[in-house]
Amino acid sequence: MSWWSDLAGRRPPLSSAQTAALKAFVSMPACDQTIEIEAQRFVVVDVESTGLNLSTDRLIAIGAVTVSNGAIQLDQGLDVVLQQAAPSAVDNILIHGIDGTTQTTGKDPAGALLEFLAFIGNSPLVAYHAPFDRSMINKATKTYLGMTLNNPWLDLAFIAPALLPEMAKGKQGLDDWTRAFEIVNTNRHNAVADALATAQLLLVLISRANQENAVSLRDLIKLEKAQQWLTR
Repeated sequence: MSWWSDLAGRRPPLSSAQTAALKAFVSMPACDQTIEIEAQRFVVVDVESTGLNLSTDRLIAIGAVTVSNGAIQLDQGLDVVLQQAAPSAVDNILIHGIDGTTQTTGKDPAGALLEFLAFIGNSPLVAYHAPFDRSMINKATKTYLGMTLNNPWLDLAFIAPALLPEMAKGKQGLDDWTRAFEIVNTNRHNAVADALATAQLLLVLISRANQENAVSLRDLIKLEKAQQWLTR
């Protein structure tokens, strides 16, 4: 029986190796939020999905890149497509460019998600409009692995205006901020390309954070929460 046709609604069983990998992940200690930003390993994440409805749409792909030691680690990235029972709608494919064959021949979802967990470890996760990425990933891990992530998330949609209020007027999306810093993204709506552009924006913000004496992940989380409060 294929993973998508489990009519009883049970999760397909994990192999012994997959179970061990999942146990290793959930047993990891939380990241240290007090160490200096430059010493922190960040994983910048972007997802592609069948649509924007968190209740009915599904995760298709995850792209992720690593930022550490003040630089994007180009040799440390992840690009994975989760196998779909059927391709998403044509208008959806036109947005992210993941064709039907790629979708239906992608990786087993549990295996793909475990690959993602092994990549991120206990690192803080970063995205632009992070609640969408977080919700889509948690929905998938809950479905296929029976768990959700406890990693801290940073949302650059709040961090950017918090650190650069003089530039925030009129800027709503990732494209607005990347244009402001001449960050080029030639493959918009590709998960890895969008994660890379977001990572470049993160580096800009880390530089500004140091000037503002925000020197740790904990400081950035406080900034984000304050900015969320201001925008309510």
